[in-house]
Amino acid sequence: MKTRLIILLLLGFLNDAYPQSLLKAADSIRRHYDIPELSYAVVRADSVFEMAALGRHSILLPDTATLNDRFHLGSNTKAMTAFVIAKYVEEGKLKWTTKFFDLFPEWKFQSERYYRNITLLDLLTHRAGIPPFQGDQDPVIPNFQGDNAHKRYLFAKFVLKQAPEKPSAQHPFVYSNAGYTLAALMVEKVTQMSWETLIKRVFNQDLNLNVGFSWPDNQTTKDTWGHRTNDGIMKPLGSHQMYHLDYTEPAGDINMTMPDYVRFIQLNLKGLSGSDAYLKASTYFFIHNCRPAYALGWFNIVEGDNIFSSHSGTGDFTYYSIAQIDRRKGLAYIVFANAYNEATLEGVRMLMRKMKESN
Repeated sequence: MKTRLIILLLLGFLNDAYPQSLLKAADSIRRHYDIPELSYAVVRADSVFEMAALGRHSILLPDTATLNDRFHLGSNTKAMTAFVIAKYVEEGKLKWTTKFFDLFPEWKFQSERYYRNITLLDLLTHRAGIPPFQGDQDPVIPNFQGDNAHKRYLFAKFVLKQAPEKPSAQHPFVYSNAGYTLAALMVEKVTQMSWETLIKRVFNQDLNLNVGFSWPDNQTTKDTWGHRTNDGIMKPLGSHQMYHLDYTEPAGDINMTMPDYVRFIQLNLKGLSGSDAYLKASTYFFIHNCRPAYALGWFNIVEGDNIFSSHSGTGDFTYYSIAQIDRRKGLAYIVFANAYNEATLEGVRMLMRKMKESN
């Protein structure tokens, strides 16, 4: 009896020691790499192994971090857009093989010939040859007018007239933010609802997650400020400052708290373990495995004997997020930061390594 009690106490000590050890390491990394705020989590499908928030909302404010703080996800939005579309594929509104011009036949002969047979799956896995629309190399985009949905509609017509960037044997996909706008148009067409409405319906209403758009509001509430670094100087940016994604919101414009994002990742973990969880287990398998290298909103990364579903994102070089799902272990590792620069990236890489080494 005494031996059993000692073992139980030892196990309890070890379980408590791991989070404390990781917490100390995470804060040391945050301080060393000058990351204003850092939030991280290690989770299983049915439990949270560790979750914490460290630091301050802004380098110019005394506000301390909490788990209620919101972070801009950047391109980690893609997995959520693909998730919403998967729901309507399950309901029979679309098929993965549905061709874009089956829904928009009036555009077919006004668009580049290369795009004529592109499918929903091609768009979401970056196999459609759509130009990236990621920054300085983009063609000049007209100043479209109207609400977000109408501006995306006009932007899509513009995109389809641009020369394609074709995948190759060496580069099987061309990563494209604009491709996700085209995919969003397809689900908007069959549901007669905007991408924003669909996101709120699936995540906020059905799943009771509090999803927001664009940068977190830090003007009327105490919340995170993104930090941009120019010439080595880090500057906090308020949510009142001009920010837009040039009509590619479905590729990268969601913000969330860490606990709510954890619940989204846990749905994926449950599905990959073979359980239905809002979507069918077979749908999760398809989302993560339908194509090599890049599937539906997830990169497929091989590390030794492990395969990870992985993605990272930044909101205009102000926030950084990364999520990795270890399919073999059934674990996920998540880090959010409210800055983006080389030091931030190195710090997050260090923390991810520490999290993996501890499991």
